[in-house]
Amino acid sequence: MNLRSLEVLKDLYRPTKVTMLKDVQILESTSGTFVIKEKKEKNIREIYDYLSSRNFSYFPPLIDDSRDGVNVYSYVSDFKMPKEQKAMDFIKIVGLLHQKTTYYKDVSSDEYKKIYEDVSSQIEYLTYFYEQIYGEYFKVVFPSPSENLLLTNISKILASLNFSRNELEDWYKKVTILNRYRVCQIHNNLCLEHYHKSDGDYLLSWDKSCKDSPVKDLVEFYKCSYFDLNFEVIFNEYLRVCPWSEEEKQLFFIVISLPPKFLEKGSEFQKVNHVRNVLDYVYKTEHLIRPYYSKQEK
Repeated sequence: MNLRSLEVLKDLYRPTKVTMLKDVQILESTSGTFVIKEKKEKNIREIYDYLSSRNFSYFPPLIDDSRDGVNVYSYVSDFKMPKEQKAMDFIKIVGLLHQKTTYYKDVSSDEYKKIYEDVSSQIEYLTYFYEQIYGEYFKVVFPSPSENLLLTNISKILASLNFSRNELEDWYKKVTILNRYRVCQIHNNLCLEHYHKSDGDYLLSWDKSCKDSPVKDLVEFYKCSYFDLNFEVIFNEYLRVCPWSEEEKQLFFIVISLPPKFLEKGSEFQKVNHVRNVLDYVYKTEHLIRPYYSKQEK
């Protein structure tokens, strides 16, 4: 953060209180409350102008972007509400963001091939990783609790990877005949902490925003909130606001079915928790996906 610009702003606003919060400073003064945040590579003004042109205005006001190294935003408060209710309000705004900025671009088969190869490499890496761990643990005469937990549940993890592998092949066969690809402005840093609701709805932290598939946004949000939220309800609400094609839904299910990598570090208690977290992810993801595939089978 540019310290010179920061000092100039403090002289300008003459704050009565300064609060440090992660990567921002909050200045409280008689003229209002302001958020000072370091400038990143993205031009926030350009992003806001584009969003406004698409009738999307759910972002905090940018007061001053003329300073070197810092942006000044108007502070927006956040009402206390149940997490589940906040998540439903949040996902509606995300759906509006994607729906209002959607357009379709012509693509060659190479672009779909790149997605296929990227996901395929992740599948093969994770499969190799878990098969290697299984091989090592299987040789242990008296396995520890974490080793035993992984050994008894490895089939579930590998089944999840196999599901992604088979679905990816099916998805790739479908998209190779397509010549269009949905793109929209994605937030690219979705989490509930970046959503405030007070006099209006606000998505914060647009520094990573870019134009890409909406699937990418939902994958990241799922990975950071699958454990605490009923994502089945959230996902259905999102699709009500911003419907997806069958190919987009299939790609989403393929990617979220990839289990996280097991962390082998820490105490035995921590290792058990690491394995448990992987299994929780696999089971919760299967619970989310199963109804969709049950409908297809019918």
